[in-house]
Amino acid sequence: MHRNDLLSKLRNYRKRWPAETAMADRLMGFVESNPDCFERSLQIGHVTGSAWVVNKAGTHVLLTHHKKLNMWLQLGGHADGNCNILDAALCEAAEESGFQSLEPASTQIFDIDIHLIPARKTEPAHHHHDIRFVFQCLEEEDYIVSDESHDLAWVEIQSLEKLTTEESMLRMARKWISFRF
Repeated sequence: MHRNDLLSKLRNYRKRWPAETAMADRLMGFVESNPDCFERSLQIGHVTGSAWVVNKAGTHVLLTHHKKLNMWLQLGGHADGNCNILDAALCEAAEESGFQSLEPASTQIFDIDIHLIPARKTEPAHHHHDIRFVFQCLEEEDYIVSDESHDLAWVEIQSLEKLTTEESMLRMARKWISFRF
């Protein structure tokens, strides 16, 4: 089954982050119930892959000022059928930043989130079942802003709350500061 790797990673995540068991169970239920969970065409929602991209020193995270959502967020996006969600997150991060030398800090899931994406044009409102990994930038930290972003910025992780009050973003900052994968 093409979903086994993700389900295994989610079971490990649930053990590491017991306070997030309810969200992990909800996400696992979605993946188990939807064989096409990696496809954008699944209109109720789909699995997405995100990247918490840190600089070499681990003090800053690269965020995108997302055009469609008009929010500062981590890099990431649709899996588009790729059931290797770590690879999907890496591809999205490279596409959105121009970086070609991102290294996973771990193959374990760093964070998960389920959030509603508002209806737009021909797309109904739907949920993103977001799987997040940590990547470290190993090259020069000069990024390229893609068409999907208003802007990109290296943001000091200790000061992230100055840029966003989004709880899932602040949760990732707390995790990084506390545990530094």
